[in-house]
Amino acid sequence: MFIDIIRLREGLLVAVVVALIPAYNEEGSIGATIEALLAQTRVPDRIVVIPNGCTDKTAEIARSYQEQSDALIVFELSKLEHKKSEALNRAWNAYGRDADVILSIDGDTCLPDNAVADWEKELASDSKLGGSSSKATMLGPNFWTRMQRSEFAMWNDHALRRGWTTVLVGTGCAINGKALRSIVDETSREGPWSYDSQVEDFELTCQIRKRGYYCHVSPTVRAYTDSMKSFSTLWNQRMKWQVGTIEDLLKMGLNRLTLLDWWQQCVALSMTLVRLLWFTLIVLQIALGLFQFNAIWWVVVPVLFSIGGGIMTNRIPFRDKWDILIGYTVIISEFFSMIRSAWFVAAWIEVLWGKLTGSRKDRWEIQYSAEDRAAAVSA
Repeated sequence: MFIDIIRLREGLLVAVVVALIPAYNEEGSIGATIEALLAQTRVPDRIVVIPNGCTDKTAEIARSYQEQSDALIVFELSKLEHKKSEALNRAWNAYGRDADVILSIDGDTCLPDNAVADWEKELASDSKLGGSSSKATMLGPNFWTRMQRSEFAMWNDHALRRGWTTVLVGTGCAINGKALRSIVDETSREGPWSYDSQVEDFELTCQIRKRGYYCHVSPTVRAYTDSMKSFSTLWNQRMKWQVGTIEDLLKMGLNRLTLLDWWQQCVALSMTLVRLLWFTLIVLQIALGLFQFNAIWWVVVPVLFSIGGGIMTNRIPFRDKWDILIGYTVIISEFFSMIRSAWFVAAWIEVLWGKLTGSRKDRWEIQYSAEDRAAAVSA
C-alpha cells in the first residue's frame, strides 16, 4: 500500500527509491550520512539505517533523526552470522523488495545533493542499466588516505573510459530493483546479496550482469567516504577484498563476466614477479661484483616514471601539493605498489592453502577487529 501511494504521488507515476545503510559501529559518521540523504534534491522515499552488532551509539544517533523525516527507519539487528550481506538482505526483504531503485550506502559515506536525482535519471533512461556506482573519494591528509584516494581515482577513471564496471562499490551505488528481484526469483537466496562471498558487491554485480544488464560508474555522482588510516586496517580490508575476489573467481571460472578481473589478477601477479626478479638481479650483481651504473636505467627510466606519475595526479580529485609531490616521487608510489603486490601474493597463498586444508578465515571478522583496535587507540 505504501509503495502504491508513492508511485501515485501527485497523480504521477514515479520511481520508488529506497536507501539501505548497513552500519557497524559508525557513531562518528552515521549522522553525516543521514543528513546528506535528507539534504538531497530528490530525497529517497525510504532511508533504512541497519545497525548490526553495534557496540556503540550508532542506532541511538540514527533514531535521533527520525523526528526530521517520516522516511527514516532504524532497523536495528543483533550481531549477524553473515555480517553486511545479511543486514542488507533482511532490510531489503522488509522495506525494499518492491522498490524501483535500491541505494546501497555505507554508514561512513556522504553523498552530494545531486546523487539520488542523477542516479534515478540514469536508471530510468536505460532499462539495461543494472546499477550505477559512485566515484568513491576519500578526503584527508593522512598518508594512507592519500594513497587510497589516488588508487580509487585511477580505478574510477579507467571505468569511466571503458563505460562499464565489474563492481558496484558498496560504498555508494544505485541498483535496478527489477534486477535484484530477478536474482532472488531465480535462486534460493534469502535476498540478492550472497552469504558465500566475502566481497558481496563484486558477486552481486556479476549476478546482475549475468542477467543481461550492464553496470557503470556514474559520470556525475561522487561519494565521500572514510578511508583506512593505518597500515593494519588497510591491509586487512584489502586482504578481505582480494581473498574474496579470488575465491569468487575460482568459483565462477573464466568467462565473459570475469575476463577483465582475471586479466587484472594476472597483471598484478606478473608485476609482482617482475619486481621480485629485478630486486634479485640487483642483489646478485652487487654480490658478484658485476654491478655497473647505467645512465639509461638509473636516470632516464626513473625520470620518465616520475613524469608519468606526476601527470597521473591530474586525475586525483581535490589533490593538493602533497598528492602531486607523491605522484612525482617514484620511491613513494613504488613503496605503495610493493605493499599492493604483497597483499595480492598473501591472498593467493591464503586461498590456495585453504583449498588444500579445507580451512577458511572470516575476513569480515578480522577487518572488524582491526578497525575496533584502531578506534580504541585513537580514542
